[in-house]
Amino acid sequence: MYLVCRVLHAHIIINPAAGRGAARRAEAPVCRAFRAQGWAVDVARTEGPGHGQELAAHAVSQGARHVVAVGGDGTVHDVANGLLQSDGDAALGVVPIGSGNDFAKMLGVYRHDPARAVARLVTAQSRRFDAGRVLNEWFVNSVGFGFGPAVVRTRNAMPNLRGFLSYMVPILKTFFKFEPPLFDVAAPGFRERGYMMMVEVCNGTTSGGSYRFAPDADPADGKMDVCLIRRVSLPRFLLAIPRVMRGTHLGMREVALIKTAKVVIRSPEQPLVVHVDGELREPGTNECTVVLERGRLNVLVAR
Repeated sequence: MYLVCRVLHAHIIINPAAGRGAARRAEAPVCRAFRAQGWAVDVARTEGPGHGQELAAHAVSQGARHVVAVGGDGTVHDVANGLLQSDGDAALGVVPIGSGNDFAKMLGVYRHDPARAVARLVTAQSRRFDAGRVLNEWFVNSVGFGFGPAVVRTRNAMPNLRGFLSYMVPILKTFFKFEPPLFDVAAPGFRERGYMMMVEVCNGTTSGGSYRFAPDADPADGKMDVCLIRRVSLPRFLLAIPRVMRGTHLGMREVALIKTAKVVIRSPEQPLVVHVDGELREPGTNECTVVLERGRLNVLVAR
């Protein structure tokens, strides 16, 4: 009588530029860590934005069951889109090496070094997460309108900032030149029109690295948490920043939060600018619909 041992296989997709090159340096340790756990590995490296989606889709077409994104939220976004647009049901794992790592915070691998993250991934459980759609692409963590994408644009123009400063400095710089857009936000049982600082549509609890716009969000409850922040003065804005970081902002009069599986955002006076999982998009339209599909993504969540 013979026992057949099935070798588990990790299809690793690395963004070499993530973490200012830290992901490139982590490639060998990540591969060694998987092999030490008895896993076989294949490695593919991204060459630019969107390439991770192509690599993930190809991995699934070759029969991949575990696809691991090594990088930040942008890498996760691309790899998840490749999985979500494929016919297979490969599980997404993450070794977080980026500046914000918002999605990794829900997976039990946040703030772990690459080898430790791998050790947690190989014993992780598969869980179904919701995934949203906007502008013909998927998102797994958040979509933002107004101040959020304006900050992303400022941050992209300041690549030398590091750590906490890479988030705080662009926020303050953006505020002084930002004009709150007129938004019309509509969801089943809810509608509000007015000048708003931002609308953040959340599947996860944090966005922008440290900001807990939706502290009670559950990525598997079939609902998005939509956080609206109305136009505020500078003193109220400065008060709001630490409260958003702690997730205690929901009691402020300028803040509203709704839970919904569908929301329509209109900007009557100017074209929308959007961030999708932190990636800037300028679709040239004044309206878009954000919808959620429950349990759409297979994710590895560490125990």
